[in-house]
Amino acid sequence: MPGTPPTRFVYLGPEGTFAEQALRTVPAAERGSRTPARSVGEALESVRSGDADAALVPLENSIGGAVGVTLDELAEGDPLVITREVILPVEFVLGARSGTDLTTIRSVAAHPQASTQCRNWLRTHLPDAVVVDVLSNGAAAAGAAGGDYDAAICAPIGATRHRLAVLADKIADHPDAVTRFALLSRPGPPPPPTGDDVTSLAVYIAHDRVGALLSVLMELAVRGVNLTRIESRPTGEALGRYVFFLDCSGHVADVRLGEALQGLRRVCADVRFLGSYPRHRWAEAEGDRPVPAPPGLSDTDYADAAAWLARLRTGELS
Repeated sequence: MPGTPPTRFVYLGPEGTFAEQALRTVPAAERGSRTPARSVGEALESVRSGDADAALVPLENSIGGAVGVTLDELAEGDPLVITREVILPVEFVLGARSGTDLTTIRSVAAHPQASTQCRNWLRTHLPDAVVVDVLSNGAAAAGAAGGDYDAAICAPIGATRHRLAVLADKIADHPDAVTRFALLSRPGPPPPPTGDDVTSLAVYIAHDRVGALLSVLMELAVRGVNLTRIESRPTGEALGRYVFFLDCSGHVADVRLGEALQGLRRVCADVRFLGSYPRHRWAEAEGDRPVPAPPGLSDTDYADAAAWLARLRTGELS
């Protein structure tokens, strides 16, 4: 039923990962059911098939960049839209069974991305330990809890879930690292505009036109729409064929962004709307504020210009 709040949530599993930690910051998910999925594709397919109302999956990391598998899934298959973003600090801990001493650790389980982000800490504090790659942070914690490894690099929620003692916290080499997650649902009316929103798009440029990508950017720039992110992914059709993922400041209900979307529809081979949703405010003190529209390009300016044109068309020359 349109407008019904989601109650069945799925997330990239297993349990005890950053994805579960991020999902639990969503009030509706804390009250509803939360089911881990084995992959991003499986999580999104659960939503497409109607087995779940919404899925939370990683979109990008401030260190590792975009999550390619998520972008590929959004570009293909039945459309899904982002209704919320969650930005979560990536704070790794070293967990081990109670009574374990740091000097006795010889094996550490870690997801490859986790061990990469903690490389300097491992080199300094556990230079002789063997790092064993596992499929997820949750699997690392489970392996340490089961005695397969002496310790694990995992999310704080993983250490808590598997009753591991935290031997060291905040061990990542980049203490300000964050991961951005997207909550995706089947298409429906977007959340109402808040005045500080993000609109996400997948844009297929016309390859038979010179300056096709520039024309995409111009549709946004001439209307004062701030482009906050652009990523490209191969379409799989041929070398040099890409789909571009754009994040823009604004909401589909905004006049100037609406006009930009119409312009993109005219000049692009295809445009897939991926949602308008509130921007996650997480670092306002560090300048994470929306960029104001340039003079003459606010929604008020557009409304005034439209009213002026209407008067001209009806013979009111003013």
